[in-house]
Parts: sequence; structure tokens; C-alpha cells
Amino acid sequence: MVNDTISDMLTRIRNANLAYKTSVAIPKTRLHVNMCEILQTEGFLDKFEQSETNDRELILSLKYVQTSSQKGLGGGLGKPCITNLKRISKPGLRVYTNAKDIPQILGGMGIIILSTSKGLMTDRQARGANLGGELLCSIW
Repeated sequence: MVNDTISDMLTRIRNANLAYKTSVAIPKTRLHVNMCEILQTEGFLDKFEQSETNDRELILSLKYVQTSSQKGLGGGLGKPCITNLKRISKPGLRVYTNAKDIPQILGGMGIIILSTSKGLMTDRQARGANLGGELLCSIW
């Protein structure tokens, strides 16, 4: 049994990226579906869908970018769109912030996923809505 499902999800995605896999399976929860929607909207995932064999599983299609300097790396897939995934708020130490103090990742190139009173959203959306919340993870 996994206590921290968010860090389990991030670790599965990180490991699949390092192994240049095209897809990865994660357990299906509402939180995971909402996070995958954000990742797909921001361009980090190609797509995600429910598994045909298991109703409680999501299949994420990872996105890779072809670059001319990276030919041959990873079997021709290219460079992963997700460079780094980091869990910020953990079960032992929750990290909360208000709208003014939301940090930026790589000068706005990366995103932070927040859990707010209006649901999950990115750092840009939370600043625009003037909402703070729990900092779940950062992705770039």
C-alpha cells in the first residue's frame, strides 16, 4: 500500500522517462486524472486514457521532442518533455502559500501544481485567480 499516491505517480513518470518508455500506467484517482489534465494542457503529456483491461488504471502517453543534436538517443524518441518532477508538499510536511508568494519555476518555464479551494490549478492560473493553496509538485 502506497501512502503518498502523488509521489508514486511522479516517480512512475520519472522512471518511464528515464527508460524512454512511450507510456506508463498509474492508478486511477480523481486527483491523478486532474493532474494528468493539467499536464496534458501544459504540453508535458501527449495524452492519457483509461486502461481497457483495468478500470482502476490510467495509461499516460509520454511526450518526446525530436532535436537534431539528440539523434540516436533513446531509440530515436528524442528528448523527454518532462525534464524534472519534484514533490513539494509531503505528508510529513505540508507546504501552503498565498497568491502573492507562489514561487516561479525557471522564470515561468516550468509549472507548479497547486491544490486550491477551486480545485487543482497551475501557478499561473492561481496567481490570475488570486488564490493560494497547497503546493503539490513542480514540473519542468
